[in-house]
Amino acid sequence: MQQQSAILKVIVISQFLCTSLWFASNGVINDLITNFNLKDNALGHLTASVQLGFILGTLIFAILNIADRYAPSKVFFVSALLSALFNIGVLWSGNNLSSLMLFRLFAGFFLAGIYPVGMKIAADYYKEGLGKSLSFLVGALVLGTALPHLLKGVTNTLPWKSVIFITTCLSVTGGLLMLLLVPNGPYRKPSQKLNLLAFFSVFRNHKFRSSAFGYFGHMWELYAFWAFVPVILKRYNDLHPKVMLNIPILSFYIIGIGGLACILGGFLSQKTGTKRTAFIALLLSCACCLISPLMFTSNSESLFIAFLVFWGMVVIADSPLFSTLIAQNAPPEIKGTALTIVNCIGFAITIISIQIINNMRSFTDPNNIYTVLAVGPILGLIALSKKPKTI
Repeated sequence: MQQQSAILKVIVISQFLCTSLWFASNGVINDLITNFNLKDNALGHLTASVQLGFILGTLIFAILNIADRYAPSKVFFVSALLSALFNIGVLWSGNNLSSLMLFRLFAGFFLAGIYPVGMKIAADYYKEGLGKSLSFLVGALVLGTALPHLLKGVTNTLPWKSVIFITTCLSVTGGLLMLLLVPNGPYRKPSQKLNLLAFFSVFRNHKFRSSAFGYFGHMWELYAFWAFVPVILKRYNDLHPKVMLNIPILSFYIIGIGGLACILGGFLSQKTGTKRTAFIALLLSCACCLISPLMFTSNSESLFIAFLVFWGMVVIADSPLFSTLIAQNAPPEIKGTALTIVNCIGFAITIISIQIINNMRSFTDPNNIYTVLAVGPILGLIALSKKPKTI
């Protein structure tokens, strides 16, 4: 038990350090726009590039059963190094939008060997209490994702390149920690051969399918919300000129508070049930999407920020719970592949929602566009509510 606890701490820290690469370019987006003569819609394109890279990576990792055929800690380490290498490419002075998108795409590709593989490693150590352990792991992802905004906020006196350099170093450190301190888990069941059919066979199970579809609905909303938090804050600033929001720091808090929500959700699920807790969180985040236009009209700065903080909590609280349900309902010998498959599809969905929001900004009222994000949670809630067919 003591060893499990120590191992979990290392996995959580490594996940936190490595996933700081995810929004590294988002944290310095205004600097990238200025230095490389990009258009304002570069945020959506660069974010979508990371997501696309992650999708391609998870697709290949899943089809080749990488996380199940090879020692997952070694896969994590190599992925952390390669993702860091492409992250540092953002510093090249000759960059344009195309080259930046390419660097971000490959950084995202190798994040496929970090996030889902980290969950796989945790699942190899925990047979009981997996939900709680994954809540810490997803919490680490959330804080890692938010970290570049914090770095930008506290390093205003330093060159913007320092954010990219720091996140690169953190990823290398996280990979080394995983390699040196986390051996194969006691519940690991390695797959001895390539199983190309695993990509399709996992969806035959109703419980797995229901959990996966709930997760897909959650993902439609999650990364689009995270990507546009700074845009939402800037929009409120523009509508209320007397308000002076610290956008980088607030972006960190709004996204980062989700890490605490993941942990709270993990503990709550032990009393109310994993599926029920996930359902409640998805329902609450759906409500936030639907009432989001009202937040821009509020003259209360405190109420506006409180709403976004609450949204930042419920939008991610169900993520580790869905991952738990997926891991529990997948065959043990392809658990890593199953988690990777679902991540692959889920992140493909994020590209669609991010680009829809990105394009809607140019032809409709920016106050109303975030209601579109409710579509995913609504479909996810329907999937979770469906009963298996009886013959």
